[in-house]
Amino acid sequence: MMSPHIDRRRLLAAAGGMALFAGFGSVSAATPKFRRYPFSLGVASGDPWPDGFVIWTRLAPDPLAEHGGMPMVAVPVCWEVSEDARFTRIVRSGEAVARPEFAHAVHVEVDGLRPHRPYWYRFRVDGAEASTAGTARTAPAAGVGVDRLRIAVAGCQAYPHGWYDAWHHLSEEAGLDAVFHYGDYIYETAGHPGAPHLQVRDAAGGIVDRSHFGDEIYSLDDYRRRYAQYKGDRQLQAAHAAAAFVMSFDDHEVDNDWASAFDQDGTPPEAFALRRFAAMQAWYEHMPVRRAQLPGPCGIVMHRRLDFGALLRMHVLDTRSYRDDQSCTQPGQTACRTGDAEATILGDAQRAWLDRGLRNKAGWNLIAQQVFAMPLYETAGDGTRKLRAGPDSWSGYPGARKQLVRSICRHDLTNVVIATGDAHIHAVGTIPVRDDEPDGPAAATEFLATSITSGGDGSSVPLKRHEALLAASPNVALLNDQRGYQIHDITAEAWHADVKVMDRVQTPGGSLDTLARFVVTPDKARLDLS
Repeated sequence: MMSPHIDRRRLLAAAGGMALFAGFGSVSAATPKFRRYPFSLGVASGDPWPDGFVIWTRLAPDPLAEHGGMPMVAVPVCWEVSEDARFTRIVRSGEAVARPEFAHAVHVEVDGLRPHRPYWYRFRVDGAEASTAGTARTAPAAGVGVDRLRIAVAGCQAYPHGWYDAWHHLSEEAGLDAVFHYGDYIYETAGHPGAPHLQVRDAAGGIVDRSHFGDEIYSLDDYRRRYAQYKGDRQLQAAHAAAAFVMSFDDHEVDNDWASAFDQDGTPPEAFALRRFAAMQAWYEHMPVRRAQLPGPCGIVMHRRLDFGALLRMHVLDTRSYRDDQSCTQPGQTACRTGDAEATILGDAQRAWLDRGLRNKAGWNLIAQQVFAMPLYETAGDGTRKLRAGPDSWSGYPGARKQLVRSICRHDLTNVVIATGDAHIHAVGTIPVRDDEPDGPAAATEFLATSITSGGDGSSVPLKRHEALLAASPNVALLNDQRGYQIHDITAEAWHADVKVMDRVQTPGGSLDTLARFVVTPDKARLDLS
């Protein structure tokens, strides 16, 4: 990885925003009178580098009101980073400007810190109580040996489907270096799904209204309000305050099953582009990401790479922005593609970027992405095994999966782990070198983390469809329908993965348990129970 200072300058220039960013702090700013607490959406940190990380907040004294209850003026916000939780050893501080053009969100790229140690941060604004404090750990220095890393994987948090107790449990996980959020941070749909099996109740059994505020979202203000509703949850705020997040997005940050210029309804691309740009601006405004992820006239560049010493290289992919449309699965279906086995899910430029990044000497390579990469199989009527259709997953792009496998094999890598989400289940398995040999050699292991709430309580009893898939898929070791997240403890000798499950999410106070533990060694893409 390039030095953070050189890389930061290059990314700023590439964003075409030098003048814009230079003006973030050189503006005539106002100091409004706050009648309510302005840090109602909490604080967050993200994208740890050896010398620092991003810290984030947004001023929103009335989160669901127009403009979050803020006047349309720029407001100065002070920030502090300390070596201790009591802020007696402040090592970095400064002033940022919360601008109305960015929903009064603040992104500070803190640098000048020491590698691989925890720091605490907070924000202040005149006339109001200081923000809560968050903590984040810087990454280990480039090329340095690391004894251990601990990374959580979570996502898919449909607000109407349940309580965020899983985020509370994750906030209490000790020693996290980072949390990879694979996407579906918000859902774009209207209201509550209304299905009886997804009703949310309070501790006394009464039905609780956790409906989305408003109709399906299209405009920038719509998306901002939806993020405000989600980020107002205290348990989600606690998780953000506990560790640095590495953020990506999947489909529901824009529209279900969107693919580059196409939505699922056949909307004209020029109309969908307006919705997509609004969604991406709101995503940037509410995520602890760097200025390199600011959307521009050519879209957003979300894919990026993070190095954690000599132990781990994390490749964060974008499987939405550059993919071809999903394949048609039914006769007469529209708003989809027909044929083209070589359709791409990454696009040529991102695929080449990933291939270059896999040429490294890291102890492990983590491909952090959004949708099922491993193939699943089912038994046909004549008893033979066939590939299960998956138009929105890598199985809908078989040529792209072959390219990924070829890239891994060409670099002679045996240490590739893929972290995934989207499917609202826990799934653990391997990526076969050949789709037609699921019980043959594997190129990588995959850990697909279930949802935080999406899909409701789920079931601890194995589903019949999962049993059928497991029987036909020798490359798959686990399928589970409960909610939760995953914890990955990484050393040079082994990768340990804990599959965490909640007993319930549709009523509060759900408990967490470890369903299974897997171990992978870097010399072979193979799964063993720990």
